[in-house]
Amino acid sequence: MSFDLRLGKKWGLRRMATPAGHFTMVAMDQRPPILNLIAKTLGIGVDEVRFADVVAVKRVLAESLGEHASAMLFDPNYCFPAALEKLPARTGLVVTLEDHRFEDLPGGRKSHSIRDWSVEKIKRAGGDGVKVLAWFRPDADPEIVAYQKRYVETIGAECRRNDIAMVLELLVYPFAKSARHTADYVESPDKVPELVLGSVREFVHPRYGVDLLKLESPLPGSTLPLRDGSAGQMRAQQWFDEMGGICRDAGIPWVMLSAGVTPSQFVRVMEYAYSAGANGFLAGRAIWWDALQYFPDMEKFAAQLRQQGCVTLRELDALTLRAGQPWHADYASFDSLKAEGDLCAAYV
Repeated sequence: MSFDLRLGKKWGLRRMATPAGHFTMVAMDQRPPILNLIAKTLGIGVDEVRFADVVAVKRVLAESLGEHASAMLFDPNYCFPAALEKLPARTGLVVTLEDHRFEDLPGGRKSHSIRDWSVEKIKRAGGDGVKVLAWFRPDADPEIVAYQKRYVETIGAECRRNDIAMVLELLVYPFAKSARHTADYVESPDKVPELVLGSVREFVHPRYGVDLLKLESPLPGSTLPLRDGSAGQMRAQQWFDEMGGICRDAGIPWVMLSAGVTPSQFVRVMEYAYSAGANGFLAGRAIWWDALQYFPDMEKFAAQLRQQGCVTLRELDALTLRAGQPWHADYASFDSLKAEGDLCAAYV
């Protein structure tokens, strides 16, 4: 008997979800946005930002929001020393693999993993899931498209070998040669829904081994029309529905990222996403960015997080419980086990 039980992956996803089966996760692995804000506030260069200041910010995020999230997304270099001891034991732990430094070439972007970091180390460190961001455009140079596909496929194979859930984040980006080029982690001004959906369509293929998709809005989240039954709403919903259909047909749960939109804008994004079958969210700045503007006053930062940040998170939680599609692990494979020893022999 030989079939893939994937018990570690399923358990990891269960750890990331609420008891009702929704993913209400907070991202605090952001590095460039936080580094840039600290540098601007203190009037220094980004390379002059102190490690201790970034750690302090991430500690406050975990202390203020950890108990309200089904899981939190950590980076290893700052979040682990800042907040691992602050993370509630019942809160899932997703850990970033990719470096925030990427190659920005004329024909596209190449992702790389954090130096001295790996899927195996995330598993050993107690992670419930591995998050990897792949900058991807189907219309990038063929060599870069092939590179990004290999990068994701290699990580997927490592996640299968270590039986840990793989969370894939996909982001469309502006080409370096574009007049509207930016390296900031914001929605691409060049984004069109065909590029977003083309990326999703590629990476739901089983060879990549993706267990959970972290997706951006197919249309700019800051400009989504009101959900008022208008023709504009109907057109926007069709793009979300198509994205949801791709994930549903592939049998892969999916959540939305916030991409730096405001709290109210992200609530609207989630209303569209839940109508299309989304299973939750993995959001950061929509929840805590406004509060971070109080840096370096850490007391005001924490107080604002407990007020506005937690209010936003509770609003998203309520919407998710009301409208989100629940996900539950499938253990039907156990029905094929007939005798003592079958499971141990089958778990390959």
